[in-house]
Amino acid sequence: MVTRVLTVSLLAGLLAGLLVSALQHFTTTPLILKAETYEAALRQGAAPKHAAFSDGARIILAHNNPAAGAEHTGEHEWKPQDGFQRTAFTSLVTVGTAIGFAALLLAGMIAANERIDERRALIWAACGFLAFGLVPATGLAPELPGSAAADLQLRQLWWIATALVTAGGLFVFLRMEAPWLRVLAIAAILVPHLIGAPHPAAPESKVPAEIAAHFASLSLAIQAALWLATGFAVGVLWPWATRRTAAAAA
Repeated sequence: MVTRVLTVSLLAGLLAGLLVSALQHFTTTPLILKAETYEAALRQGAAPKHAAFSDGARIILAHNNPAAGAEHTGEHEWKPQDGFQRTAFTSLVTVGTAIGFAALLLAGMIAANERIDERRALIWAACGFLAFGLVPATGLAPELPGSAAADLQLRQLWWIATALVTAGGLFVFLRMEAPWLRVLAIAAILVPHLIGAPHPAAPESKVPAEIAAHFASLSLAIQAALWLATGFAVGVLWPWATRRTAAAAA
């Protein structure tokens, strides 16, 4: 069983990750590169009047300049070079994420004693996107370099809590028949949003709003594609791996 889970997770993640990596190359990556030009202008002090915020608001400088870092630390920070190297590392991360999604789907479906096929795996993948993508994004949308943001630890804590509560709430709502449990599940899903995600008091950004909005929508679309492609691959590969295991045992 463990070998089968690992095999299907790796293969499904590889196939889905490579497919979505190609989509990223033509959708979100150009927007990130464009946003970095605004980030570089901020770092160089091109528009200091927009960089002063109050009450903990700050600009994210997500891609530090090695030369700039060396001035303060005396060391050079490594980062992938633009072009093939950067594309390769981005693709590697996407494949690794898809492998994690596949393992998570398999673990959940096996624990729930769910039959694993294309249709059911796609349903679970759609729920995974809702829990770990769409619902948390209603409070913390995907951000480009150069965006203003609240404290990182607070955002991470809110995101993790929201994702886990949403996943649990969806499971209870879809699998339990008692009305009071479903009402409780809905209430639990709403709690993080009633508390509110952490945001800076001055949500300004060096990135134009049109680019930021385009990136947020494309990022969610890409994440949905990754979940669904991974789910479909899991639904196709798991029966194949099961038949292969049974044939080997016979």
